[in-house]
Amino acid sequence: MHFDLVIIGAGPGGYVAAIRASQLGMKVALVDRREKPGGTCLNVGCIPSKALLHSAYKYSQAKDEFHKHGIEVTDVRVNVKTMIEHKNHVVSELTGGVNFLLKKNKVTVFHGTASLGHEGDQTVVHVHEGSEVQVLHPKHTIIATGSQVIDIPTLPTDEKMIVSSTGALDLEKVPAHMVVVGGGYIGLELGSVWKRLGSDVTVVEALPEIAMSMDHDVRKELRKSLESLGIKFMLNTKVIASEKQGKKIHVEVVRKEDLSKPAEVLSADVVLVSVGRKPCTDGLNLEHMGIHTNERGFIHVNHHFETSRAGVYAIGDVIGGMMLAHKAEEEGIALVEMLAGQKGHVNYDVIPAVIFTQPEVASVGLTEEQAKERGHGVKVGKFPFSANSLAKAISSTEGFVKIIADSRTDRVLGVHIIGSHAGAMIQEAAMAMEFGASSEDIARTCHAHPTFSEALKEAAWDTFEKALHK
Repeated sequence: MHFDLVIIGAGPGGYVAAIRASQLGMKVALVDRREKPGGTCLNVGCIPSKALLHSAYKYSQAKDEFHKHGIEVTDVRVNVKTMIEHKNHVVSELTGGVNFLLKKNKVTVFHGTASLGHEGDQTVVHVHEGSEVQVLHPKHTIIATGSQVIDIPTLPTDEKMIVSSTGALDLEKVPAHMVVVGGGYIGLELGSVWKRLGSDVTVVEALPEIAMSMDHDVRKELRKSLESLGIKFMLNTKVIASEKQGKKIHVEVVRKEDLSKPAEVLSADVVLVSVGRKPCTDGLNLEHMGIHTNERGFIHVNHHFETSRAGVYAIGDVIGGMMLAHKAEEEGIALVEMLAGQKGHVNYDVIPAVIFTQPEVASVGLTEEQAKERGHGVKVGKFPFSANSLAKAISSTEGFVKIIADSRTDRVLGVHIIGSHAGAMIQEAAMAMEFGASSEDIARTCHAHPTFSEALKEAAWDTFEKALHK
């Protein structure tokens, strides 16, 4: 049971690192407590939520938009059971695909709970499966155990009436009223799913605005769009208590600006708790191994992803930063390439982020506020999709593209998009920024017509001259 590399956690960071390490000639073991690989992302996160988002959007289009295109549909109904089955089928196909890739790349997979130990100075990994324990002897160990939902004492989850994001993916029927606690990516995505399917949705957020990591113009436009969908927002508001009464949950909330006022009570069928995520390190034996964590439990690593114990590394959500699957993948690839003597690298300034509501929100680089805080002279270009030919043709004109460039060098510092296909469009911006492009570089690159990406070209023009079509 000797390996060049043992990876704990088969999420996007772990399984991608395992495949890349095998490609580089290492003997690799991958340990995960789930039977199916892919971690939270493939099993109960990114992928199933996107399947439901798309299903909900198709339903709302059939109900509210098809008639604008001369398509007459009557008696449109939601079959939640079939929708959930489709979501589960997608998950099964993708996790099966990952299993195939692991076998193809000769990665040895162990199913069980891992803990770290040592035999003298040598780090070992114990894999616990029932009453059996296997001991793996690695040259190098990577912790890629990801993150889990944060619980709040006032709303203990039961995954039936008070649910985490996991439970919200498996509701058996559309709740009449859903309260979403938390106005971040996950809460907004899943709240919009159930709103489109017919639920009355209220989002309770302790901060003064939703999606606070996004550019201020984008988050303002996103809230406006979600309000037009019918989602209600209670900002600067905190939950102080909850009580189940029969088939209802009564949630007490107070406005943070005046805590002396009586609490308001929201009556809901389902409460979704989505207030963030914390690192998954329980049972790893970190303290005994001398592996340091910060006050929030994230593992400390150096620039080579090495922990305070030599030969033990960590990547992905468990080390903090942007808690995104693709960030974990990049870290996994960079780390194993460094272990193989190559020059692995992650450019943290060019990691895109996407909220898969409809319209989508996508961002890469600095927001306008961040650019100013860092001392950049800033120039901003914007272009609305309402002036884009393809957006007009397909009745998808919500949103805009916003580009922030340095006023002295014209180098692109950040790009922020709200609109259809924002998640795909942001990749052009990320590529441009990776190569140090100026806004003029983007503006003078020929874009196909008619496409949504022309809005990016126009916004680039708008940073140094004037957009041609607005």
